[in-house]
Parts: sequence; C-alpha cells; structure tokens
Amino acid sequence: MKIQNITYSVPWNLFLITAGSIILSIGLKSILIPHGMIMGGFSGLGLLLFYSSKVMTPGLWYLVLNVPVFIVGWTFISRRFLLYSLYGTLVVTLAIDLVGFEIAVKDHWLAALAGGTLVGTGAGIIFRSLGSAGGNDIISIILNQKFGIRIGTYIFLFNFVLFFFSFSSLDTDIILYSMATSYISSQVLESCMALFNQRKMVIIISEAPREIAKQIMKRLKRGATFLKGQGAYTGNDKNILLTVVNTYQIKRIEEIVFNIDPEAFLITENTFNVLGKGFSKRKVY
Repeated sequence: MKIQNITYSVPWNLFLITAGSIILSIGLKSILIPHGMIMGGFSGLGLLLFYSSKVMTPGLWYLVLNVPVFIVGWTFISRRFLLYSLYGTLVVTLAIDLVGFEIAVKDHWLAALAGGTLVGTGAGIIFRSLGSAGGNDIISIILNQKFGIRIGTYIFLFNFVLFFFSFSSLDTDIILYSMATSYISSQVLESCMALFNQRKMVIIISEAPREIAKQIMKRLKRGATFLKGQGAYTGNDKNILLTVVNTYQIKRIEEIVFNIDPEAFLITENTFNVLGKGFSKRKVY
C-alpha cells in the first residue's frame, strides 16, 4: 500500500486519534489538573466548569459540551469527519477519566511547559488524522466554511473570553500560567503539523538555468519550472528556476548550482506544506 493511501485508511486514522487523545489526556490529567490550570478550547471550558461546580468529571463535562456541537455539525460537515471526531471525543472523555496517575512536577512553570508540550503533541497527532477531538475543532471548521471566519481568529477569541471569565473563579497567577500553557501547546501543535510536511522551495537565478534544471531532474529526481523574469538593471530576459526539495537535499542543490555557475543567485524558503506528486496528498475531510 502506498504511503499516501495509508493516510486515508481507517486503522491508521483510528490509531492517530487514539494515540493523540491518550497523550493529550495524560498532559491534562496528570500535570495540569493537579496544578489547577486550564487549557483553551472545550477541554479548558470543561475544566473551568468542573472547578466551579465540582459536579461530574472533566471528561464528562467535555462530552456534554460536545453534544450540541455534533448535532449542528451533522448538517454542515462530512459524515466521515464527524464520525472520526465522535470517536476522538469518546476516547478523550474516557482517557481523561481513566488516567489515574500524577506526574510529580512541583514548579508551576515546569508544569506549564510539560503539560503544554504533551497536550500540544497529542492535539497535533490528532490533527494529522481525518478527524478531530471534537469541540472547537468542529465549530471552527463550520464557521470557516460557511462564513469565511479564519480558524485561528475564532480560537483566539474563544480562548480570550474563556480566560477572561476565569478571573472570577481562579487565582490570577494560575490563569497566567494557563495562558502560557495554551501558548506552548499551540506552538507544539504547529510543529507536529509541519513535522513531515515541511519542504524547501528553491529559486535559482543563473546564466545556465537549463543545465542546472537538467542536473536537478537527473540527480535529485525532482521536477523544476522556469519562470519568466527580466533583469532590472540590464533589461535582459531570464529563465528563473523554481523547484521544491526535501530539507536533506538542500546541500546537493547548492553543489549542483554552484558547480555549474559560481555566480548564481540562490534563494531558499521554508514551506509549511507541499501538495502534489512526489509530496503530500491533499487531505479531504
């Protein structure tokens, strides 16, 4: 089975959601909850309701909050995405309640760092599947598809309101630690999302573009494209070479370019994601 096809297989997606949910729950239950911290999103809202009411458990609050979201999402989002997300919600609910151990971290800053890292890693693994852990993920997708609201904008506003109302029931220092935890988890999540997708876009300006392109295709087995350009000073027409390679191929690109044309101009740019033949396949939810 091709690697690109594995990403659409049911066992692989269930594995990602299960593993991510367990890691997320360990960070939440074994580190953040013992320190009285909350997270952003529905998990944070569930913790806030748990701290305030002492009714049910954080996992059950998370499940209850997701019920109306799934009812609305059934109309607006694909059934496959919702079914995977329903599974993710159930696994997170069970994992939060079943994790019964505490990781002995005494310092609040270390707890914020460790907890945020685990939660971000778990969420990042879940996001690599065709589903989600429910809650804000579903709402953000609905708002983005129907009203063009950016996912990041909605999540930021939701978390801002959540942390604002937390001041009435939680200690100010704990809220600030929680905000730091939320920021750390978001950065780790982004790193997990880009871990296997990041590529290098290379732009080459040279007097021998065709020879360089020929060597790139022959030695690196990568495609290349000519962009029409013009020298600003000379006014001469130029073929500007564009290609995309893996990170470990950058040094080989440099060797090819400068061995052919020592006066060449090479620009390397990081890319978050590259879709197409030879790289990642577009994920359809």
